[in-house]
Amino acid sequence: MIDLYVATAISDALRAELARRFSLHEGTPPATTRAIVGGGQLQLDAVMLDRLPALEIVAINGVGYDGLDLDALRARGVRVSTTPDVLTDDVADLAIGLMLAVQRRIAANDALVRRGGWKAPLGRHASGRRIGIFGMGKIGAAIGARAAPFAREVLYTARSAKSVPWRYMPDAASLAEESDVLILAAPSTAATAHVVDAAVLDKLGPAGVLVNVARGSLVDEDALVTALWAGTIAGAGLDVFADEPHVPEALRSMEQVVLAPHQGSATAETRAAMAALVLANLDAHFAGEPMPTPLV
Repeated sequence: MIDLYVATAISDALRAELARRFSLHEGTPPATTRAIVGGGQLQLDAVMLDRLPALEIVAINGVGYDGLDLDALRARGVRVSTTPDVLTDDVADLAIGLMLAVQRRIAANDALVRRGGWKAPLGRHASGRRIGIFGMGKIGAAIGARAAPFAREVLYTARSAKSVPWRYMPDAASLAEESDVLILAAPSTAATAHVVDAAVLDKLGPAGVLVNVARGSLVDEDALVTALWAGTIAGAGLDVFADEPHVPEALRSMEQVVLAPHQGSATAETRAAMAALVLANLDAHFAGEPMPTPLV
């Protein structure tokens, strides 16, 4: 059977289907590895690739691929696939959920009632606010569609203006200055690393809310902690972090912060669809057919 390396945690259902098709390996991949399956946190550089001369395909169970050395993969003729589109709705839903949870203190009030309390501080009005979206791919557009019915205005920043009915802003700083809520939905690249820094948070302002469903690398986490402690911004809803699964104690201790353990695509329906795409890409590759969702 073909040797396949399982590089990160996967569902039992996906593991069972892979085991029917491949000889699975974990821990250290053998030199005979022809396929790798892993989540968006998978790290694969040229040094690792040199140890895997038989590698043909990397099937990502997700849409993030910032841990892959794409140039090295291309140079070796290694194919890469992801699972786009099927997780768009769930990630967009979570972004809106985090935004509402922060403004209406849903998590903090839940904890209060569970402790036997009842008297809670006032939340913040969630409707009629200007919602800025950093990143206008499919997920950003889905967030905008959900935000538009109750927003005063939707704004966005992307590498260029898109054919969407919302106002384009040229950069993160101007977007933050014009927004009451700033939602991050862009990929992790060299250009987006720490794009939300102290200056951007300052422009978001003391009534502003940051929501991140993209990647932790987009935010200067130390600057965010400082801004939250100082009241530079009002709160944050975070599904991703700089050093997952480690979340700074400072963020965990703040009532104005709502936290999730990287759950953007974490519904039974979407995880099943993602697993099906992983298998479809692998099956197509080894059958010599076009892959459904190739990246490289």
